[in-house]
Amino acid sequence: MKPDHLSPSLAVPTMSRRTMVAAIPATALLAACGAPSSGGLGDDSFASNDASTDTIDHSAWDALLKQYVVKGQNGVNLVEYEKLKTEAGDTLASYLQAMQAVAIDDYGRDEQFAFWVNLYNAATVDVILKNLPLDSIRDIGLLRSGPWKDDAVTVAGRTLSLDNIEHDILRPEWQDPRIHYAVNCASIGCPNLAAEAYTADKLEEMLEAAAVDYVNHPRGFGGQPGQLIASSIYDWYQVDWGSPQGVLDHARTYARGPTMELLDGAETIDGYDYDWSLNDA
Repeated sequence: MKPDHLSPSLAVPTMSRRTMVAAIPATALLAACGAPSSGGLGDDSFASNDASTDTIDHSAWDALLKQYVVKGQNGVNLVEYEKLKTEAGDTLASYLQAMQAVAIDDYGRDEQFAFWVNLYNAATVDVILKNLPLDSIRDIGLLRSGPWKDDAVTVAGRTLSLDNIEHDILRPEWQDPRIHYAVNCASIGCPNLAAEAYTADKLEEMLEAAAVDYVNHPRGFGGQPGQLIASSIYDWYQVDWGSPQGVLDHARTYARGPTMELLDGAETIDGYDYDWSLNDA
């Protein structure tokens, strides 16, 4: 989820650590953050086997998440990157190697979805470990453009970037806006990195929980009645919700308590913001 994510502080993410983007055209911001790939995978896309009941073993990634992802006081999941690198960097590398050996075309759709989300998130953590110390994932690269367009993994003989996984596989193949709550770009403004691996049997449960969590956190929707501020994710990827009204309808579906009151009667989103600080514990 490259052009979308924020970062943690102590209580609620503070406006001073965010970038207000209400007056910045989405196209300009995407260009600055690295626009989604547009070339796609062409005729060399991936197939699926809907008759398959086979599963992919994500237990190594699940164990890493449960050990090194911690809940910050502000409700943002943080990663103990230095500790992970020192204690379990080899385990992460082995997991990524195993995932790249998977014949992904042999699996069913839900199994594939979980695979691509886990692979994206694990590859993102891996690139962070390789570039520590960092203040932001956007500090990576000669032009500080982030790692999203760099070759990251090779699956079924096809070399893929993080952008390829998100924008050429997950978004067009599944067309589910909840994808943005599942993939994590190592930033506080981003929806939380789940503290467990995605699996086909828990897919719907985890996606719904992630949507509720983000929509009801100030980095998803904040401000005050009459001055609604939303995550820049809803601007960058507005097409996935159809329109600003589609974003609001989506948010109301998941809103609870104070967020429901904030969205009540809102007819427009007045501004967007995002915190690119590293989600480092």
